[in-house]
Amino acid sequence: MAIERIVIVGGGTAGWMAAAALSRLKAGHKVEILLIESEQIGTVGVGEATIPPFVDFNRLLEIDEQQMLASVGGTFKLGIQFVNWGQQGDSYIHPFGNYGYEIDGVSFHHVWHRFRQEGDNRPIQVFNLETMAAYFGKFARTQDYQRDDLPPMNYAYHIDATRYAKFLRGYAEKRGVVRREGKIDDVNLDGETGFVTSVKMDDGETIAGDFFVDCSGFRGLLIEQALKTGYEDWRHYLPCDRAVALPCDREDGSPAAPYTRATAHSAGWQWTVPLQHRNGNGHVYCSEFMSDEEAHEILVKNIAGKPAADPNFLRFVTGRRKKFWNKNVVALGLAAGFMEPLESTSIHLVNTGINKLIALLSLDGVTQAQEDAFNRLTGKEYTRIRDFLILHYNATERDDTPFWNHCRTMEVPESLTEKVDLFQTNGQIFREEDELFTETSWAAVMMGQRINMGGHNPMADTLKDPNLKREFDEIERSIRYLVQHMPTHPDYLARYCPAAA
Repeated sequence: MAIERIVIVGGGTAGWMAAAALSRLKAGHKVEILLIESEQIGTVGVGEATIPPFVDFNRLLEIDEQQMLASVGGTFKLGIQFVNWGQQGDSYIHPFGNYGYEIDGVSFHHVWHRFRQEGDNRPIQVFNLETMAAYFGKFARTQDYQRDDLPPMNYAYHIDATRYAKFLRGYAEKRGVVRREGKIDDVNLDGETGFVTSVKMDDGETIAGDFFVDCSGFRGLLIEQALKTGYEDWRHYLPCDRAVALPCDREDGSPAAPYTRATAHSAGWQWTVPLQHRNGNGHVYCSEFMSDEEAHEILVKNIAGKPAADPNFLRFVTGRRKKFWNKNVVALGLAAGFMEPLESTSIHLVNTGINKLIALLSLDGVTQAQEDAFNRLTGKEYTRIRDFLILHYNATERDDTPFWNHCRTMEVPESLTEKVDLFQTNGQIFREEDELFTETSWAAVMMGQRINMGGHNPMADTLKDPNLKREFDEIERSIRYLVQHMPTHPDYLARYCPAAA
């Protein structure tokens, strides 16, 4: 059956990202796009930190970066600082850019390890632009200093998720997306195919559609409540199942940092996301080891100012739907699954879900091949991200609380064990099936949490160019020069994208 009407169930970040991206279809096809949301239900709205592919998403929509960041009070993000993860008092940054660059086919961290064994004691972090700029609170975009002898700047954004959804709503409605206010009371299925045919609104109206995008949040109104898709529970690997979110004003006078901070506490961790007008804060924790009251108390004691709203308590089950595309329904965002925000992947998974949907969608109708491909590719993506998140919890020497003892000693997937074993043997990191996280990502977290390279690729020892050491030193010098001449992050924001009143 031809697809003439696409119905998006749910607004928020996921719904309006889908609406904005799909609105491009209207330029060349007679297709209606309708989004249903209820202001009474509201949205979770705490996903405020992004990763670099999100910059590409906005560019694809031809969104003006300055206008968007000003509208949402956005700031720039160069990576994530992890505090107290390996041991209490430890701190490291997982940066968005690479350590150095590949030299004659050999990954940089192998060359660095060779020179370290030869007596060069410089930490690997000085060979990464994003890390050094983050430490010194500096920022500039690559196009601000375009020079071939200087490294590029890789960045993402911190955004106010609620304002961003509003911004995309304006974008999508200008391009023909229709918004329908109201609650859905029931979902109607075709008796023969099991496809969703329509939804019944609380005022009695029936809204039909040919294809549905479920952005209804944790409840999964279509994908789960109507289609009974099933859920794969990953709490045995990622035990945190609660969060409390609490924005605050920055009353301590600190400037907006160009990075997200993730601080480990006794039974979970706290996020700090600096926006222009406030900080986004939250505490992710495990209810088996901590009460809601204790989690809230720890959060309030560790924020930069007075709370700017009431605490928002969330319950979740880390995991994924057994299918992300089922019949004529694709689930995005929290309706598809939940990966805790430790590496800012929530909005990213919405982004990649939309990308795959657009690549696979045919307005001639739904085929089993489309469904199977979407589910296979998305399933692999979730699994790779899951393993990376588990690494943060399991790679710890902390034994000061029952929670950390559990994480340190818990069983982990064989795929993760293999990755760690290879790194400990000779520093090898294999990226599998175009996974999200790079060699630098894995190396940053493993070394940052006290998993060290036992050796390096022997190919690094074969590099005999007499200019190799000079090239190695020049990488650090160019980064140092660039950071010294960058403006501070607050100064850059004030000049480039000051928040709208």
